[in-house]
Amino acid sequence: MHYLPELVTLLTVFLMFGTMYAVVRARAKYGIEAPAISGHPAFERAYRVQMNTLESAVMFLPVLLLAGHFGFELWAGIAGLVWIVGRVWYALAYLKDASKRGPGYMIATVGWGALVVMAVVGLGRAMMVS
Repeated sequence: MHYLPELVTLLTVFLMFGTMYAVVRARAKYGIEAPAISGHPAFERAYRVQMNTLESAVMFLPVLLLAGHFGFELWAGIAGLVWIVGRVWYALAYLKDASKRGPGYMIATVGWGALVVMAVVGLGRAMMVS
């Protein structure tokens, strides 16, 4: 389990690839030519899922890696898996009906929040020792 945060990092890359793929498919299906970012509502949902996932990953990955670095490898990995599950739930729900995305968002937020706490505690401990 020592490498669980790294595995979660790789899963995050796969998640981001999946959201990118959904946008590419929606562009082709609904005839939305780049650089347009609006058109059919299903394309717009796919695009928002991709952008929201990228925005979340920017805040998620640093705290995942910090929490793991400061000695919480197992718990950081578990919290990271919670985030992944929440983001996948969020994405699948949003693609079908944007109003149903809330539960997945909340699950992902719990995972992210736990990682923030671990990163802060770990950094605080490290600063007190040095």
